[in-house]
Amino acid sequence: MNARFDLIVFDWDGTLMDSTAAIARSIQSACRDLGLPAPDDASARHVIGLGLAEALRYAAPDLQPQDYPEMSVRYRHHYLLLCEELVLFPGIADLLAWLAGQGRLLAVATGKSRAGLTHVLAQSGLGPLFHATRCADECFSKPHPAMLEELMDELGVAPERTLMIGDTTHDLQMAKNAGVAGVGVGFGAHPLTALRAEMPLACVETPGKLAEWVKANV
Repeated sequence: MNARFDLIVFDWDGTLMDSTAAIARSIQSACRDLGLPAPDDASARHVIGLGLAEALRYAAPDLQPQDYPEMSVRYRHHYLLLCEELVLFPGIADLLAWLAGQGRLLAVATGKSRAGLTHVLAQSGLGPLFHATRCADECFSKPHPAMLEELMDELGVAPERTLMIGDTTHDLQMAKNAGVAGVGVGFGAHPLTALRAEMPLACVETPGKLAEWVKANV
C-alpha cells in the first residue's frame, strides 16, 4: 500500500509525553510566586503548546510584559522539580519506531523551548528518530503555520503529504493554517469536544487508538 503521508509531525507535551498536569501545576505555582491569581486547571491547560508570551497573556493577564522573564524563571523552577518523573504515553516509543521502520520522516513542532526539547529528547531516548524539530522560542507560536512550513521546507515535503498530530486546538489550527491534515488526540491538554470542533481528519481517545489509526491510515 502506498503511503498517504511522507512526513508525520508530532506535538510533544500531551501528545508524546504525559506532561500536561505537570505543566499546568507549574504555571499555577509560578503565578502564586508572583502574587498573581492562579488560573484554574482548564485555563492552565489551555495555554499548553503556545509560546511563552502568548501563554502568559491568557493564563496571567494581570502580569506586565516586563515581568515575563521572572515568570519564566519561576515556571521553570517548578517544572524542573517534576520533569524527571514524566514518562512517554504507553506505546508511543513503539509507534514512532514503527513509523521510522516504514520509512516515514518524523518531526516535532512544540511550544517547548529549544533547551527544553533537547532535554526531553535525550531523557526519552527518542532524539535519533526525528529528522527535524521546531520550538516556540525560534519560531512564531502556534497556531501560526511557520513551524510546519519550515519543517516541510527543510525536509522537502508538500503540505498534502504532511500530517500533524497534537493534543490541542492550537496544533489543529496550525495544521489548517499550513494546509496540512491534522489528527487530534484526546488524552492531553484539550478536551475531545474542542478538538472535534476543529474538524480534523480524525480524533482518537487513547494512545492505543492513535497507534491503531496511524497504522491503518498513514
